[in-house]
Amino acid sequence: MSPATQFLDVTVPGRPDRKIAYRQAPGARADAPGLVWLSGFKSDMASTKVAALAPWAEARGAAFLRFDYSGHGESGGRIEDFTIGDWLAESLAAFEALSRGPQILVGSSMGGWLALLLARALVARGEGTRLKAIVLIAPAWDMTEELMWKRFSPEARATLERDGVFHRPSEYGEPYALTRTLIEEGRNHLLLGSGFDPGCPVRILQGLRDADVPWEHAVRLVDQLGGDDVRLTLVKDAEHRLSRDQDLALLMTIIAEFLA
Repeated sequence: MSPATQFLDVTVPGRPDRKIAYRQAPGARADAPGLVWLSGFKSDMASTKVAALAPWAEARGAAFLRFDYSGHGESGGRIEDFTIGDWLAESLAAFEALSRGPQILVGSSMGGWLALLLARALVARGEGTRLKAIVLIAPAWDMTEELMWKRFSPEARATLERDGVFHRPSEYGEPYALTRTLIEEGRNHLLLGSGFDPGCPVRILQGLRDADVPWEHAVRLVDQLGGDDVRLTLVKDAEHRLSRDQDLALLMTIIAEFLA
């Protein structure tokens, strides 16, 4: 049975206070690291990957924490009113308030970027020992700059500058409302050219047919990260979501390395 949704109060200096929704399953094994799931842009803690991963983790005695950023899922607000900095602050708040002991950060798409930013913040605070491993699924690191702004057409850039918002078509449903504030604030959190050593193993799972996060972007990330224990797994026939049965099985195999 899925744990009930609860809410965490989050205070972000200079920004409105908010509550974010989360679900938490305690682990049965005291010796097992916990898992912290970080969702992608416009995704949530009820996604296909989470629905498969949560019971899998429970069966192995690992704690599992998942939450919705503001503007996503069961948390309040409009996605257009928030930024990478907001979602990073919420991720830090959830990690600090709700997790104990070593953790495996599992980030999908934008959640991969947030997992890396969370790890960088922990290392900077001298809390890097809280990181057992980082597992990234099609990580959209620096996405506001590298995957959005730099890939926008001149017309899209002009619309964003003029109107403050650009509605980007999406094959996953309604167009994405991308704001100028999202792009500009995202520049405060870029990793390119200022990589760091997370001090723990990093595993990256990437599809070669990913139209949203090109596989070359994952290769560039490997070069940005310090430390030697960084591995990239490329799946030739996989697209961005990586939620097919065989993709989920591969993801679980990767995570299982750190639960043994």
